[in-house]
Amino acid sequence: MDKVVNSAAEAVEGIEDGMTLTVGGFGISGVPSVLIDAVLARGSTDLEVVSNNCGIDGAGLGVLLSAHRVSRVIASYVGENKEFARQYLSGELELELTPQGTLAEKMRSAGAGIPAFWTPTGVGSLVSEGGMPWHYDAEGNVTKQSPPKEKREYTVRGHTREYVLEESIFADFGLVRAAKGDRHGNLVFNRSARNFNPLCAMAAGIAVAEVEELVEPGEIDPDDVHLPGIYVQRVLPLTAEQVAAKQIEKHTTRGPRPAATTEEA
Repeated sequence: MDKVVNSAAEAVEGIEDGMTLTVGGFGISGVPSVLIDAVLARGSTDLEVVSNNCGIDGAGLGVLLSAHRVSRVIASYVGENKEFARQYLSGELELELTPQGTLAEKMRSAGAGIPAFWTPTGVGSLVSEGGMPWHYDAEGNVTKQSPPKEKREYTVRGHTREYVLEESIFADFGLVRAAKGDRHGNLVFNRSARNFNPLCAMAAGIAVAEVEELVEPGEIDPDDVHLPGIYVQRVLPLTAEQVAAKQIEKHTTRGPRPAATTEEA
C-alpha cells in the first residue's frame, strides 16, 4: 500500500478543532516542523497536544502556542518556552505535567492496545495524591487540579511496594519526523529522534510521518526498521530545503583559547 501524500495540507487533512495530537521530538530535535506548520495553516484550534515539551518560542509546537491554537498540553517539561509558561500561569492554557518515563509508557501502551498500567513512578507525590495545578485563572488562582489516582500494592521479586494506576493516551492524530521512510510507512529515526517519535505514532489513530529521505519498499533492511509501517497511515516526503531547515535550540560559543605560557609549552 502506497501511503505517500503529495502535500503537507493533504498530510494533515482531517485534523479538526478539539482533537488530540501526539507530536514527536525533544526540544526542537526530531520535531515534525513541516506538519506543525501545516496544522497552523489549516486553522485547527482548541487542540490537546501530547509531547515531551512544547517546542521553544517561535519554533516547533511554539508556533501553534503563539497562535493560541492549543488549549491543553500533556507534557513532562515546560522550560525553554516562555510563551508556554506565560499562557499556563495566566490561565490561557491547561497543563498536565507527567513524569517523562510515564508519558512515554502512556503512548507505548496505547499502541499495544493496553488501556492502563501500574507504575511506581510518582507514588507519594502530587502525581498520585492529586492536587497538581492543571489550570489557573487570570489572577493566579488554581481553578483545576489533578485528581488522586488509584494505588495498589504488588510484590515483585520478593519486594512489596505501592504502584499507581496510569491511563494510556489514545490520540486522534500523531505527527512525527523520520530520517528515512518507505512508501509502506516503515520508518528509521536519527539518533535521539527515536526517543518519542515512534511512541507518538503508535498512540495515534492516524499517524503522519514527514520523512527526510523517501525510499522504495525493500530498500530498508527489516533489522533497521525502528517503527513498522502498520503504525503509519501517511508519509510526506520532504524537500531538500525542508530537510536543511533545522534550528539549534541553544548556541554555545567560546572565545579563542589563551596562548600557552613558556612554562606550559
